[in-house]
Amino acid sequence: MTTVNNGTVNSAGAGHGDATANGNDNGDGIGNAKPIVLAFSGGLDTSFCIPWLKETYGRPVVTVTVNTGGLDGAAAAALRERALALGAADHVLVEAREEFFDSVLKYLIMGNVRRGQLYPLCVGAERGVQAAHLARVATGLGAASVAHGCTAAGNDQVRFEIILKALAPKLEVLAPVRDHAWARADQLEFLEERGMPTPQGGSAYSINRGLWGVTIGGTETLDSVDCIPESAWVFSAGAFDAPREPREVELGFERGVPTTIDGERLDPVTLIERLEAFGRAYAIGRGIHLGDTIIGTKGRVAFEAPAAGILIAAHRELEKLTLSAMQARVKEQLGQVYGDLIHEGRQLDPVCADIEALLESSQSRVSGTVRCLLRPGSVFVLGTASPHSLMAASRGKYGESAGEWTSADALGFSRIVSLPGMLHTRAEGD
Repeated sequence: MTTVNNGTVNSAGAGHGDATANGNDNGDGIGNAKPIVLAFSGGLDTSFCIPWLKETYGRPVVTVTVNTGGLDGAAAAALRERALALGAADHVLVEAREEFFDSVLKYLIMGNVRRGQLYPLCVGAERGVQAAHLARVATGLGAASVAHGCTAAGNDQVRFEIILKALAPKLEVLAPVRDHAWARADQLEFLEERGMPTPQGGSAYSINRGLWGVTIGGTETLDSVDCIPESAWVFSAGAFDAPREPREVELGFERGVPTTIDGERLDPVTLIERLEAFGRAYAIGRGIHLGDTIIGTKGRVAFEAPAAGILIAAHRELEKLTLSAMQARVKEQLGQVYGDLIHEGRQLDPVCADIEALLESSQSRVSGTVRCLLRPGSVFVLGTASPHSLMAASRGKYGESAGEWTSADALGFSRIVSLPGMLHTRAEGD
């Protein structure tokens, strides 16, 4: 299997020749033909693309899976086997979870980003990282074409192609499902006619999983009326049948970045994966998001994001303790703008780097611990502590006693604050 390290492709036999697309095969499955490099998730759409691309273009297909979460060793091996069984000449696995955190997730946490005040961008935010690696692999293999399995009705087509056109504008982009209007039932029939493996579950639900959570699309999400059935939830099906006892978890943050669970220091990827395991048992992070798609229509998708739900709740509470009111207000506004840009696949826009710089600066004192209580369907913040607590810095106690001011100061302050209202009333006359 081909592996990728720091953008360099190392393959046991992948040909890099400059022959035409229908060049001779030298026995390694690729030969001198320029391959088509396909972004491969193992779902129905990308599974269908492998044999269809081979038959249509007469060129070898190299599949690329970029691990931005939710892919352990067994799952990675199964994806490789599936790709080869479907006719791929080679399969490339790129490990990008740490990169995904450092380049995207860290800022989604710092910005407390929830699209529509609900959806934490648990899937879709990683498309930029995946598209960038797809372009690097294709360039390394000397390919002239890349492909994806996106439909004409979704957001991912835009995300992939914005990044691909920015980083590798000379690459031809093929989108068989979108450009030839292949329905899911027809794709299944295409694979079955050729005796090729089909994804488990067939076409009932479309499931995408990453480090930040999972999304689930089905017939129920095609309109705004119904919820998906309990059995369709990926992480937490049946979690409310026998509710667990609440569990307390203490999270540590340094400059806005999560660093510890119950005092144990963990790298960000391991920390998120462990929180996901904790939270999914309580069905924390479930939701169905209804919002605006990139192409301008309304869209709806079910999601489960246990780690995101816990971390954003904890981080927001720590910020309340350590940021000034105006810091929080400005950062909140820019965090939502940043979320919109990431949602739309526009993270290469220079303004994203500008917002990231502000977010980093805003987190200089967002360090401390947050105690959370995990309960069925919710996370409750019990309390938070920080060496930079603005609450602890005051000599006054809210509602109890004055600190750096006197009773006379308080009276004067109320008079000054009430002045605009007094003038407005006076100006109205009788």
